[in-house]
Formats: sequence, C-alpha cells, structure tokens
Amino acid sequence: MDTVYAALGDRILVGDGGNGWDNCLLGHDIECVAAGAAEPNRAFVGTAGTGLQRTTDSGATWAEVLDAGDRVTSVTVSPQDADVVWAGTEPSAVYRSADGGETWTERPGLTELDSASRWSFPPRPHTNHVRWIALAPDDPEQVYVAIEAGAFVRSPDGGETWVDHPDGARRDNHTLATHPDAPDRVYTAAGDGFALSTDHGATWTYPQKGLEHRYVWGLAVHPDDPDCVLVSAASGPRSAHSTSGESYVYQCDSDRWTRSMDSLPGPAGLARPILASDPDGGFLALTNHGLFQSKRGETWTWNGPDDEGWPAEYTQVPSGLAIV
Repeated sequence: MDTVYAALGDRILVGDGGNGWDNCLLGHDIECVAAGAAEPNRAFVGTAGTGLQRTTDSGATWAEVLDAGDRVTSVTVSPQDADVVWAGTEPSAVYRSADGGETWTERPGLTELDSASRWSFPPRPHTNHVRWIALAPDDPEQVYVAIEAGAFVRSPDGGETWVDHPDGARRDNHTLATHPDAPDRVYTAAGDGFALSTDHGATWTYPQKGLEHRYVWGLAVHPDDPDCVLVSAASGPRSAHSTSGESYVYQCDSDRWTRSMDSLPGPAGLARPILASDPDGGFLALTNHGLFQSKRGETWTWNGPDDEGWPAEYTQVPSGLAIV
C-alpha cells in the first residue's frame, strides 16, 4: 500500500497501516485531510483554531499555511495539478492556492448567493461551513461545494462566479465525489440520503432502494468502476458521530444498495466510517476500530500489523482519509 494519511479527532496517523503508524499533529483539533498522488510527501490538514497545516516531508514537520475562519473544514488537491489546492472554512468561504499552498486567494461572492440566508449548521446554528470541495475530472475550473448545512453550489470558472443551489439537490451534503470515467457525474452523501447528478450538478436523482439508513456520511467510488459506490450511514447524527453509536456501510453495484459489513466491526459501537478509493484498486474504510480494505465492498480485511490491535487512544470518530 502507498502512504496513508488517516485523520482522527486529535491527530494524523501517517504510514501504510501494515507497518504501524507515525503520530502527527498530536493534540490538534482535526477537521479534514487531503493529499495528491503527484506529490505524496505533501499533505494538508484542516484544523479548528490552528488553520490549514501542511507537511512536505510525509508528516515529519508541519507548518500553518492558511489562517482563515474559525476552522478549516475542507481541503482538496486538484487531481490535474497537485499545486492547485482548494480549502473551505467556517464561516463559509472558499480559498484557492496555485502554488502548493504557499499563497492563497479567497474566491469572491460565495455568501452573496440567495440561499446563503438559509445556511446554518445545527450544532452551531449561528454559523455554517464548507464541508466538502470537489472538482470535475474533465474541467478543473468546474468546482463543486457542499455547504453544511444549506446548499450544494458550483462554479464554472474556478470560483470567479457561483451558481446557487439547484432545485432538487440535497441541502445537508457531507461528502462529494466525482469519477474520471464518468466526468459529468457528481455523487453526494447527505443527511437525507444519497443523490447522483449526471450533468455536473444541475439536476439530481435519488437512488435509495435498499438504503435502510438515510443519514449518509462517508462516500467513495471504485477507482475502476463509476457504478460501484460505497457509503457509510446511520439512523441519525447522534448514532453516526459516536463510538458507542451504530453505523453501517452500504454498497451499490447497479441500482440497489446492500449492506457491506462482512468482516467490518459493528454495526453496534461503530462510528460512521470514512471511506476512500484505493489507488491500487478497491476501497479503504477508516473506523474507530482501525483501517480496513476491500476490493469491491463485498468483504473487508483488517489493514494493520498482524500482532497488534487498534490502540485505545486511536478509538476516536475519524475525520478524514487520504491515500497517495
């Protein structure tokens, strides 16, 4: 396996799982993580209170490269150009760097959209944030932004202008995904279910058959098959965001969801896993019980040292996962 950056609540784990982990940014309040395959030694971590942190040496050292908002809640490295990095904050704002995080420019006009008056994050209802940023694989200037909670918005021109929330789109979007083999698609995991767009986010459908739990959080699409999708889901936020809650992973391989829990811990005592596609093929799931690997989601295997379990201090609700 390549390098894994696994974000827990109070640290980043860096390694390949099988040979153990290095603890990085210990004691920080971690929100998100991203890295690009073209620059595997460089990763970005969003935090609450200490901005956007960057490493250029696989986690050995870190430095703050963006001080914006109260929290940096999302970060994305462009798959077309690893020097182009996008970050989102609380309160909601979007920033872009074209030089690997050295300098940043806020993209204007986001909070001038008509829907902005309805944006509100329930645990902190006075504010809202950018939960996820994704880019269209066939057009890096086409930017998709999930506002938690209140809107899915997009920009056709790299954040120069914004298109407001379309009719029928989810409003409580948690994770967005795209796929190079289906570049017009946008996938979303949301607080009221899964949704799919096949026209760059303009219109949406809701493939829900078999998805018994509709508070959907994690999302990943198989790197070789845009029709093979995994989500993590729970009955509601309290169950999802707790190590004593109950969560599930579902797989959709055509038009129906089935549970994908074979050899995963839980569902009791499972916080909603963070899901990611594995560049070598398949999926990874970061849970409060460890890191797991699967080819297509039918069954899972533990990814860790054979003679060690998941240390008690790692038993946290995970906050992000990047594999490069």
